[in-house]
Amino acid sequence: MPGQVILKKKPEFYRAWRAFIETGEINNHVIRPVIAESWKRSRSYGVDPYTSKRPDKLHTEEIEKRYKKMEKLINISKPFMSSLYSIVENSGFIVRLADDEGYILVTLGDKDIIEGRKGLNIFPGDNCSEQRIGTNAIGTSIVAGTPLQVFAAEHYCRDYHIWTSSACPIRDTRGRIIGVLSMTGEYDKVHPHTLGMVVAAVEAIENQMEIDEKNQQLAMAVKHFHAIMESISEGLVSVDEKGRITEINYTARKMVGIREDEIIGQNIKRLFDTNTRKILNVLKTGKGFSEEEMVLETRQRSIRCITTATPILMEKEKVAGAVITIREIKTVHNLVNRMVGANARFGFDDILGESQKIKEAIRLAKLAAANTTTVLLMGESGTGKEMFAQAIHNFSSRRDGSFVFLNCGAIPRELVASELFGYVEGAFTGAKRGGRPGKFELADGGTIFLDEIGDMPLDAQAHLLRVLETKQITRIGGNKVIPVDVRVIAATHKDLEAEVRAGNFRQDLFFRLNVMPIKIPPLRERKEDIPILIAHFKEKLGEHMGKAVSTIDRKFLRAMMHYSWPGNVRELQNVLQQAINLADGDVLTEEHLPDSIRNSGTPFLNNMLGDEPLSLEEVEKREIVRTLQIFNGNITKTAESLGIGRNTLYRKMKKYGIESVP
Repeated sequence: MPGQVILKKKPEFYRAWRAFIETGEINNHVIRPVIAESWKRSRSYGVDPYTSKRPDKLHTEEIEKRYKKMEKLINISKPFMSSLYSIVENSGFIVRLADDEGYILVTLGDKDIIEGRKGLNIFPGDNCSEQRIGTNAIGTSIVAGTPLQVFAAEHYCRDYHIWTSSACPIRDTRGRIIGVLSMTGEYDKVHPHTLGMVVAAVEAIENQMEIDEKNQQLAMAVKHFHAIMESISEGLVSVDEKGRITEINYTARKMVGIREDEIIGQNIKRLFDTNTRKILNVLKTGKGFSEEEMVLETRQRSIRCITTATPILMEKEKVAGAVITIREIKTVHNLVNRMVGANARFGFDDILGESQKIKEAIRLAKLAAANTTTVLLMGESGTGKEMFAQAIHNFSSRRDGSFVFLNCGAIPRELVASELFGYVEGAFTGAKRGGRPGKFELADGGTIFLDEIGDMPLDAQAHLLRVLETKQITRIGGNKVIPVDVRVIAATHKDLEAEVRAGNFRQDLFFRLNVMPIKIPPLRERKEDIPILIAHFKEKLGEHMGKAVSTIDRKFLRAMMHYSWPGNVRELQNVLQQAINLADGDVLTEEHLPDSIRNSGTPFLNNMLGDEPLSLEEVEKREIVRTLQIFNGNITKTAESLGIGRNTLYRKMKKYGIESVP
């Protein structure tokens, strides 16, 4: 037996040990190199080979601290230590687990053996490093980094000559030593298989640690997967190979109004109903599809979606399931609208003017914004109808939805219907593959602004009337009814009542649109706003064009104030842009204006403005003073004449220091 061979060498080991302790010489024929190197280290550490007094063990708090640090290793190792000990139970062996510094963490063994060896560093908190007790299986295996069996007199300290100990370092998944497992018994019970048993137990511990780490990584990956799924703004549904739902993210659950526990494990038909066959075909063929329209069936409603299905392929192209992404068409349209700039930029603060007429138009527009009724904006070209429409949208509860614009007068009459309501594939020659949504679909949940509604063809008017009444559309060439939630704002420069009498506009549609009519005054009816508009555009255009304008010549102002502005605010902005372009310095003069405007001055304005260059504020101040003089200081008549409210007049009088009629 191998154990008997080792036992016969015990006297040789003892003589070699004694010779080293007394002379420092190594008998290389008897002592293994790993033991010889350890003896040398032990001597250099100053370890006393004869003393039985050992360093004090760790305090309870320090033991608990180390125990907590190594808790994961301890929990994994204990079952294997118990199995190992069960093999040698009642045979005089003890099994110990130490950390990477040689401190004992766990001890298993026969009670009488443990009690009889109290001074030999076998309890939790004792240290078995070479620095403390010299050559021993635990301490030396940590230094050598290999499994090791230390027999009797191979121990550096004489007190341990009664033992044979087998130990094996435990390494983590990165190869670092984190602990040591050992099995120790009386020297006469030595057997090479003892070390093999310890090595096998350590391999099992390391394998379990690797499994646990991979399981932890897998659990973390699953958590990341769930977090990603839950945070994605698209609906995600995962199904197995039989079409049963295995995962559904928050967006999809919210979309269909269902709890996770209600849908997991259910057949995909629960969600997709008539479209189930397409998804089952993906599971059958392993071929997915992309960007297809489908209908999700919920308890409350049917939801039109853009759907993509991607198969999950395993080995040999076996289909293990599929992942389905769902995007509500309304959400897709909103995204497209934002990308192409179909959004409202202006608010009521962007509409400039202090005149009574413009203030009344703003007041009515704000009232309209508070509800979802149809609005009809009436006004000449250039008065700012689209700005009013955008302001109403941004002031309403639909501000987060799309703002879709369509100029009914700029589209060929044969295309108006397809622009408004969309078309299906093959509806007419040149129709795009897959069809195309119309403006009403793109505006679902938001606002559609139909400019120049008076130019809409009569057949399209009939379609529009039906949409306003039913809140549903049908694409050209199709038969599927699509519900839409759209707020309509129409605008026109025409007299629609006259158009109705002339037979150019449907009377029933006019009544539908004329729920909240708002007239936007032309600039010639609110000339007191001209200085405000000039000041605004002067700064805005000057900054944009990189040309600062600080002074306005009197003749320039005279002409601007007198001109009738048939193109309204848009024309005024264009004239200012042209003037700033022509200006050599920072002063705008009459020479920078077109002839039609330059020659529009009157003696009255000449007298009012005088000869010197004036600021816009000075022009406004002089006009207020002049009007007060005309009406003998009557505030009400002066305000009415100027087209502003009494409070506004008082505020301006205070601003310019006008206390009484001169």
